[in-house]
Amino acid sequence: MEIILKKNVDKLGYKDDIVEVKPGYALNFLIPQGYGTIATKSTKKSHAEVLRQRSHKEVKIKEEAQATATKIEGTSIKIGAKVGENGRIFGSVNTIQLSEMLKAEGIDIDRRSLKIVEEPIKEVGTYTGVANLHKEVSAEFKFEVIEE
Repeated sequence: MEIILKKNVDKLGYKDDIVEVKPGYALNFLIPQGYGTIATKSTKKSHAEVLRQRSHKEVKIKEEAQATATKIEGTSIKIGAKVGENGRIFGSVNTIQLSEMLKAEGIDIDRRSLKIVEEPIKEVGTYTGVANLHKEVSAEFKFEVIEE
């Protein structure tokens, strides 16, 4: 069954992609949750028109994403955490904290577009994160978890 995605779906596709999925996945999850619509002839035709009109804006959005990616790769982020014995953290570091620290550096990124490569983080050290800024642009950066 072909579906036109309305939002980015992890491990499936990006917004406005037409993807092939099993009917149960589409009818029981994607469509009721608002992630997609069924791709019929008429919806494909209107979707193609929308993409054609939006194509010139996409270039500008991609350039902005690339500028943000270069800015992210040049920053050094330090996240403070309460540490117990043996250097272990109480709790863990997550994308919410990472997003807040990037915002403090002047880079506003939604936490849902951030991924931590070595999850879960339970110890002090240096780790790698990835920011998916556009479907063709992603930035890898290092951040350090330090004792507070």
